Amino acid sequence: MALQNSVSPLSHHEGTDSLASVEAAAQDDVQNRDLTRRLLRKLDTRILPVFVLLVLCSFLDRTNVGNAKVYGMDKELGLSPLQYQQGLAVFYPLYIAAEIPSNLVLKRVTPRRWIALMTLLWGVICLCLGLVRNFGQFISLRALLGLAEGGLFPGMVLYLSTIYTRSELALRIGVLYTSTSLSSGFGGLLARAMGAIGNRGGLTAWRWIFVIEGLFTILCAAFTYTTLPNTLDTARFLTPEERDLGMARQASLSHGSDGTKENHEPFSWTEVGRAFSSPLTWLTASAYFSLLSAIYSIGVFLPTIIVALGHTAHQAQLMTVPPYAAAAATTLAVAFLSDRLQARGPVMLVCTMPVAIVGYAVMASLRGHDTVRYGMTVLMATGVYSSVPPVLAWLANNAAGHYKRATAAALQLAVANCGGILSVFLYPDADGPLFRRSHSVVLGLLVAGWFFILAAVLVCIKINRDKALGKYDRYIGYGDDREPGFRLVL
Repeated sequence: MALQNSVSPLSHHEGTDSLASVEAAAQDDVQNRDLTRRLLRKLDTRILPVFVLLVLCSFLDRTNVGNAKVYGMDKELGLSPLQYQQGLAVFYPLYIAAEIPSNLVLKRVTPRRWIALMTLLWGVICLCLGLVRNFGQFISLRALLGLAEGGLFPGMVLYLSTIYTRSELALRIGVLYTSTSLSSGFGGLLARAMGAIGNRGGLTAWRWIFVIEGLFTILCAAFTYTTLPNTLDTARFLTPEERDLGMARQASLSHGSDGTKENHEPFSWTEVGRAFSSPLTWLTASAYFSLLSAIYSIGVFLPTIIVALGHTAHQAQLMTVPPYAAAAATTLAVAFLSDRLQARGPVMLVCTMPVAIVGYAVMASLRGHDTVRYGMTVLMATGVYSSVPPVLAWLANNAAGHYKRATAAALQLAVANCGGILSVFLYPDADGPLFRRSHSVVLGLLVAGWFFILAAVLVCIKINRDKALGKYDRYIGYGDDREPGFRLVL
């Protein structure tokens, strides 16, 4: 009994300490979750709106030629069908050429200055497109527009990948890409408004489209320069506690053993080479090429396709809105699902690309039934637009080391944007009004893209299995995606 009395108080004391430790840990966990939610809320409301505006401006300014054509731009400038196609196509070579160099200098120049400067330049160029008088001026400004816009999207993906974790990235990219579909719908509404204004101030309706959108972009450049922080530690809208958490998250994103690898990583051609030699870069880029071929052709030619269904120009501008609105909602839903499941390729294989394939297959084979064919434009838009956040987040998730990720993100977009060059030749007037051959070409590209995604999933599975078997143990301490503990997202 004496032994029991001597032990009992000690046992009670240990139990009390253990319970207190559990309660303290639970309280710390709740506080950390609350702090993380506050941090994400501020990032989402201070940074994402800036990027949404820029993406909206970018896609608006590159695809507004489709709206302008409906209002007679080609006729007023005396453009032949081939010259119009050349004016569209010349945008992409310089756009593609700018992507990798832009991402490599982003960190040195600082994101705030570089992104704002690009935005200012393409806003001025867009405005000047409303003043052109001949084919030479038109094609020259389209080329310069591509050069100015080229670094925007890869730069934004790179920037966001240093701020959000792997399980948060797809949804944020989804928010950005939603603005691309909304921009096309907004472009249709704006074009309809310009058509109602008509010829005023010495400018025809199509010219006002370029002038107003260019002025809006210039204002967005100023907004970007005054709002966007270069890094989390310079973000004035964060409290010291939130800033410390953000920097800790950044350290975890670097995957380095000491958490500082990417923050102080010097430029290395070896890291650039790793991006070029990665099979995931080329597989995801090839799949994205097929998607962008469809997206750009929809952005430029959807008004023409709808006019071919028997509608007037004014009706066609308004009827472009529902497909883009459906695409916007679907893109956000798919991005959320992709983050929640931590699955990129499987979501594309099952949920998104098959929808677009069905839409294009029906359009390529169906005659008449204009209402059904218009419904298929909704499937086409939702399927291709909603595939973009998973494929962009996927490569960013699986590339660690700043300059490898910077190069991989830009290279993926550079290859994919070659689809923009192809897209301008996919819907010649001679193939109207059904455009069966045009839809069939895009259908073939999307089917090929589906198999590229399947191959990328299989590559990720193999690499993860090899890491589990110890085949990557020689890379322990490298602090990048070759680390055995760095599991690739499928």
